[in-house]
Amino acid sequence: MARWCASRGWPVHPLALGRKTPAGNCAACRAHPHRPQDCPCLARGGWCHGFHAATTDTRLLDSWWSANPGFGVGVSCGAARLVVVDVDAHSVPVPERARLLPGIRIDDRVDLSGMTTGFDTLALLAAYRGRPDPAEDVSTLRVRTPSGGLHVWYDASAHPTLFRSSTGSGSRAALAWQVDVRADGGYIVAPGTRTQDGDYRPVGPARAPAPLPGWLADELLRTGHGEDPLPRRTAATAPATARAGAAGTGEARRVLGPLLDEVRECAATPEGAGFSEKLNRAAYTAGGLVAAGSLAADEARGLLHDAAEAARPWQSRRNDRIIEGGLDAGHRHPFRLRESP
Repeated sequence: MARWCASRGWPVHPLALGRKTPAGNCAACRAHPHRPQDCPCLARGGWCHGFHAATTDTRLLDSWWSANPGFGVGVSCGAARLVVVDVDAHSVPVPERARLLPGIRIDDRVDLSGMTTGFDTLALLAAYRGRPDPAEDVSTLRVRTPSGGLHVWYDASAHPTLFRSSTGSGSRAALAWQVDVRADGGYIVAPGTRTQDGDYRPVGPARAPAPLPGWLADELLRTGHGEDPLPRRTAATAPATARAGAAGTGEARRVLGPLLDEVRECAATPEGAGFSEKLNRAAYTAGGLVAAGSLAADEARGLLHDAAEAARPWQSRRNDRIIEGGLDAGHRHPFRLRESP
């Protein structure tokens, strides 16, 4: 499968044995975190830093998979110019209707009593636009996931915009509840990969991605998936209380320090460390400290960025999205420190 993907011009990288996450970094990269673009491992025949190591070099692919035949195959979506609509079917409570289709008001007369999964919200979005449901698009590659979800693959190479990934309907860019987008800044599990939970199986007749439908590209642009830099708060736009913070009080650093340490410690655990939750908690706290005038906005962002890069340098864009979301949420809840006696 790795060679098949590479033959289509899709850079691929190994996934850990029996899992859908990238194979772990080498010991040197774990011990000395660095930016993926500065990593010497690929030139030496290694695969560190997940999708950043993705390649179409068949010599490397043969070397990686001959030594580790149980590896799964991940495809770097941005480099392959792929957009994959990731439809989830998790058993979770349904949120309020305002969160089902971000940016679209669902009329109160619409009966949502049967709404349970991402299949429902994606179908609802298509119905609102008068378009076919992508989950039923037999013209393109679709892959059933072990959890009962579906990956709908599209070729976005003809579109002038480089689309970016998103996960979760609470993120800054979200297409629909329980519908994620795998694009630049992310990867997708290739069909045929087997994990401990089951196989990723193609369904329907198509074995290649169809061109990204124009209406779906428009929806991705509308919901913020265009590859423009995320807006950042600056001294001109931050609240007055945030601008008032100087280099940060010792008390602010004492409060934030343990949270940043938790983020950095995730470097020792490539997966399953709760990294996103820990970084979001630190960013939320930092945002509250900034809003209260106890910490400068630029310093808060720098501290968070450094901690995140120390633990997960291969996902810089995602780190920044978590940081910005946490800071924005924290800004709405100032964290006022007790005054020293």
